[in-house]
Amino acid sequence: MSADLQKLLTWLSPAFPIGAFAWSAGLETAIADRRVHDRASAQDWIGGILAHGGLQTDAILLAHAHDAHGDKAGLTALADLCLALTPARERHAETIVTGNAFVDAGAAWPIEPPLHLPRPCPYPIAVGALAGAHGIDRRDTLLAFLTATIHSQVSVAVRLVPIGQNDGLAIMVALERAIAEMADLCQHAALDDIGSVAYGADIAQMKHETLLTRIFRS
Repeated sequence: MSADLQKLLTWLSPAFPIGAFAWSAGLETAIADRRVHDRASAQDWIGGILAHGGLQTDAILLAHAHDAHGDKAGLTALADLCLALTPARERHAETIVTGNAFVDAGAAWPIEPPLHLPRPCPYPIAVGALAGAHGIDRRDTLLAFLTATIHSQVSVAVRLVPIGQNDGLAIMVALERAIAEMADLCQHAALDDIGSVAYGADIAQMKHETLLTRIFRS
């Protein structure tokens, strides 16, 4: 429905007041270390996070939060699991800060019965639960969430490498199919399917605080 699409476009827009623009998820470190230095390396890094990193974990948890939107205890358990799976302090802070802000901003769309979310509330749990409570399709929510997160990473690369707008758009186009396939995979994944091997991204987030010059918070 058009109303559902409007909500997703608004909630996952860069203009939605959750401060997502302040976080690079370790990409700033990778750029500073010259592991990401052009379009090809940026696409490889961002695509790797999508296929093998914490983004897949977030998407699976989002799908389960979507189903559990009316279950307070279930959402709390999912939130605890999400936070337990954040290996870096910066990653932990990012998901809490953006998640709590999403809960506060999402209250502008009241629902009955009220949505009972844990505090702190990780970002994917907040997005999944709110979309589920509003009856928005789970796959559409996953597709929007994954697309918005990838676009945020591309924006970091455009500004910091810098790779330029055309190369940034080329990365977005190149990853469209992978994003759709990940949405298909995660909408049916069990919690036991969670697992990531993107150690480089995790370490990059841990090393971020050691950078002499930092623009982002992670």
